[in-house]
Amino acid sequence: MSIAVLTLATLAFLFASLLVLAHRKLHVDEDPRIDAAFLMLPGTNCGACGYPGCLGLAEAMAEGKALPGKCTVMNEDEREDVARFLGVDVGAEEKVVARLACAGGTNVARNRAQYEGLGSCRAATLVAGGGKACFWGCLGLGDCEAVCDLDAIYMNEHDLPVVIEDDCTACGDCVDACPKDLFSLHPVSHRLWVACRNLEKGDAVLADCEVGCDACGRCALDAPDGLITMVDNLPVVDYSRNHDAKKAIERCPTGAIVWFDNKDGPVTGHAAHKIIRQGAKRRAPT
Repeated sequence: MSIAVLTLATLAFLFASLLVLAHRKLHVDEDPRIDAAFLMLPGTNCGACGYPGCLGLAEAMAEGKALPGKCTVMNEDEREDVARFLGVDVGAEEKVVARLACAGGTNVARNRAQYEGLGSCRAATLVAGGGKACFWGCLGLGDCEAVCDLDAIYMNEHDLPVVIEDDCTACGDCVDACPKDLFSLHPVSHRLWVACRNLEKGDAVLADCEVGCDACGRCALDAPDGLITMVDNLPVVDYSRNHDAKKAIERCPTGAIVWFDNKDGPVTGHAAHKIIRQGAKRRAPT
């Protein structure tokens, strides 16, 4: 019995000694600035900076792998405070926001059926694609609003999502939530924007939605050569080129291509017909 106890005690001593040696060999002192920098960050853990949450960014900044400018949630003064604390430059990172490729609210777009069921776009989509006459259009049930933890999306009076760009962190939750794939993330400098995903063309489009793209191609003709191309009846902007081309929106008859103004938000061209109706459009004939 005593031999067994002695053996166990010896093994315990050996293992404890190995653990002590391993701790001394492998221990890495954590930079105390990480916790302090983490507390200075907004704590949204949105991932828009490209790191796994605010702690990941704090670690990267302490290691010199990232600058405070990576965080587009903080304002400029807050970024400068972090930079002063760490003794680094602020750095610059262009703000990225969510954009919606649809302008078809209830006042301009028709429904072909009345959906009754779970108040969710994803649920409605499972029932023959939802009740909207435009198969590609926003269903207006607010899945995007529900998943936005920062309240950067709200549903307007026409059941259409509106992104508050100042509050958007480009976390991508709305992109994942939308069953129609209408949201995508873009730098704010992408001011020329196609607010439609309808792949049809001609008057059939306008019968379902007054602001849909009818594939007339005027924007592609008026834009600098090659900036906009028509693909599957929709204009596609080549953002790798200089796209400071507001002229491209001016002759669009429906306002399907817009210009994001810094103050006024999405602006349509002079040729776009004015939207007067405030109530819902009548249901499309079946």
